[in-house]
Amino acid sequence: MSEDEELPAAAGQVARAYPEIWRAYAALGAACAASGPIEDQALRLVKLALAIGAGSEGGVHSHCRRALEEGVPAAALKQVALLAIPTLGFPRSVAALTWVEDVTDPEARRHASTG
Repeated sequence: MSEDEELPAAAGQVARAYPEIWRAYAALGAACAASGPIEDQALRLVKLALAIGAGSEGGVHSHCRRALEEGVPAAALKQVALLAIPTLGFPRSVAALTWVEDVTDPEARRHASTG
């Protein structure tokens, strides 16, 4: 499977339409990740926190999926959303928590939205 097939639909379309831009963007991300001592699960949690701070639902979903694949506990992902309360405010943090739970507890989220 190619890297762009794992992307959300819109990002995958851009990656296929503009492969040079996508390769440069991916290389920039890799260079930023390698620029210091933060690694592995800590790096993934930082990226999740940045996506939460930016209000990026797609970014939160993506980083949560990757984090779970890398063995980060779902409870840690939820804690990152809760840590946003004092800095970003309760409403933004609750929104982020629902985005995290879209990935960590999809069945519970479906029942919550229909109930």
